[in-house]
Amino acid sequence: MPFTTDVIAAQQVQERLKSLYSLVHEIEKKRNVCEQSIGALHRYGSNEKGQSIQKLKSLAKTAMVQTDAEREVIQKALQKVYEIRQIKNERRIQSRISAANKESIRKGTWMKMLQSSAQTLPLFVGKIGEKTPPLCGATPADRNYIAKIGDMVAALVNGETDEEIWILAEVVSYNSTTCKYEVDDILKEQNQKDRHTLSKRRLIPLPLMRANPEINPEALFPERTLVMALFPQTTCLYKALISKPPATHTDEYEVLFEDPAYPEGFSPPHYVAQRYVIPYKQLSRGGTSTKVRTTSQADSGSNSDSEEVYTR
Repeated sequence: MPFTTDVIAAQQVQERLKSLYSLVHEIEKKRNVCEQSIGALHRYGSNEKGQSIQKLKSLAKTAMVQTDAEREVIQKALQKVYEIRQIKNERRIQSRISAANKESIRKGTWMKMLQSSAQTLPLFVGKIGEKTPPLCGATPADRNYIAKIGDMVAALVNGETDEEIWILAEVVSYNSTTCKYEVDDILKEQNQKDRHTLSKRRLIPLPLMRANPEINPEALFPERTLVMALFPQTTCLYKALISKPPATHTDEYEVLFEDPAYPEGFSPPHYVAQRYVIPYKQLSRGGTSTKVRTTSQADSGSNSDSEEVYTR
């Protein structure tokens, strides 16, 4: 979806916003029709004696057809939202690599942007019994998946003192010959020295859609699952344990970060959005380990290393 100027991008966003406006109104109309059908089904089944089985089946079929029609319109609206996000993301990437653009983004602004990105991540709305697609909630990517330019990923890189840490990064390019990515640390994305060249095994793509716990609970990490999660107010991911999965599509995971600074070996509960909770990945072999800061140090902003070495 190439764009050459901000004007063209703005026009394309406006076109999609107009379509989205119409779709939202259409969703409301479809919803009213669905509610009427469901209400008729409920009244017939509850209040009348000697109900006809055929009549009940007919009312139920009508309600299902109308509900499916509403779902299709909702999916169209979500697609428009996704396209708008893609347009804005591509313009941001082009602005970033422009030689004339020297603007930097403060960490506090980035934290708000990350939160907004998680809250507005498209929600998967599928048919009854439909499986969630790859990168929806906890559903992993396909084996041969290649992250797109501009996608956010978790990347295993060397830290300031050569310890390996998982950070949030943005894909800059992918070399199909070497099977390696170039990624930028999102907090230092305009500084070329913070660009990393990494193999696929050192990257984990972030979810592209949220899963609805009330419809697709299987697409979420269950309680007691070992994961990696973004520690609040940082851009680093740490080993954590799921304490409580989301109950609704707006809820976040409740996680306990592994931290030897606490007697139980885990931090108090923290809340992390679906966008920033991914499968735990241990790359080390033969006792080699990945060393990270304790979450208590991350919380206080300390740059000192943890003495804890993860070997599991």
